[in-house]
Amino acid sequence: MRLISSRFAALAVAALAIASVGCKAQNAASSGTTIQDHALARSIEVMVRSQFSVPPDYDVTLGERTPSNLPGYDNLKVTLSHNGRTTSTSFLISKDNKTLARLETFDLAGMPTRHIPVDGRPIRGNPDAKVTVISFDDLECPFCAAMHRELFPDTMNRYGNLVRFIYKDDPLVEIHPWAMRAAIDANCIAAQNGKAYWSYVDYLHAHGDEVTGTEHNLQKSFATLDRIAHDQVKPFALDQAKLDACLAKQDETSIRTSMHEADALGVDGTPSLFIDGEHINGAVPEQQVWVVIDRALRSAGVTPPPMPASQQPAQPSPSGQ
Repeated sequence: MRLISSRFAALAVAALAIASVGCKAQNAASSGTTIQDHALARSIEVMVRSQFSVPPDYDVTLGERTPSNLPGYDNLKVTLSHNGRTTSTSFLISKDNKTLARLETFDLAGMPTRHIPVDGRPIRGNPDAKVTVISFDDLECPFCAAMHRELFPDTMNRYGNLVRFIYKDDPLVEIHPWAMRAAIDANCIAAQNGKAYWSYVDYLHAHGDEVTGTEHNLQKSFATLDRIAHDQVKPFALDQAKLDACLAKQDETSIRTSMHEADALGVDGTPSLFIDGEHINGAVPEQQVWVVIDRALRSAGVTPPPMPASQQPAQPSPSGQ
C-alpha cells in the first residue's frame, strides 16, 4: 500500500473528482442560476454529486448557460464551494436538456508540471543534465525520508551525471509541527551553500526521531533543528552571523510560495515527484522511479544506464542442474 500525508483532504477529493486543472480561492459564486426549470437544475446537481462523489457538505452552484462551439450543446459552469473556497469546471448540456457531458482541452505548451520554477534551488547532480527530478518534500515526513533514502545514494549513483535533483518545500504544517521550521532553516543554509543544504536535508531525513524527541516538546525540536543547522557552519565555511540572523527571522515567505505552487499542481501529499513533468505521487519503490527516469532520458535522446545486476530478473538454471 502506498501511503501519503494529506492536506485539505476533503477539498482535494472534490477538486480531483471534477478533474479541475487547479484549486484556488475565487469570488463567491452567484446564488442564482439561469436554469429556470427547477426540476432540471435539481437533476443536474444530483448527477454531478453522484457521478463525481461530491461530499454532502459541499455546495453545488449552476452558473450561466451560454452557447458552445459544439452543435446541439450549451456550456454550463458548475461551481463547488466549501468553507469559503471554490473550484469550478465547465460542462456541456444538450439543447434538449437530456444529456450532460464534459469536454476538456489541455495546453501542451503551458503544461504546469513542465514549468515548475526552480531558480535558486540547490541542485544535486549535474546542473546541465537533460532530465530533472523535482521533489516536493516535507522534512518531518517519514515517507519523504523513505523516498530520500532511495534517491540518495542508489538513484543518484545509478544515473550519475545524467540527472539532476531539486527539492521544493511543501511542509504539511497541519500534521507536522516542526516541518516549517526545518524548511526555513534549510533555506537559510541554502542561501549560502548548496552542499551544506543537502547535508542538512540528509541529516534530518535520517534523524527525524532525534528532532521530535521522546518528550515531543516543540521548543526543544526547534532548538535541535537550529543546532543541526549550526553544525553546517564549520564544514562548509558558512557565515555564522548571517545564518544566525536568518534563523532568528524565521521568514516563511518563500516556503509559503512553494506550498502554493504545490497546491496549484494538484499535490495533495508528500513526497511528490515530478520527473520532467511526469508525476509520481507518494513513496514508491525505486525501480518505479527508475522506469520514469529512463522514459524521460529516452525522450531526451539519452540512453539510460543498464539495470544493475541485483535488480535484473533471475535467469532460469540450465536443464538438469
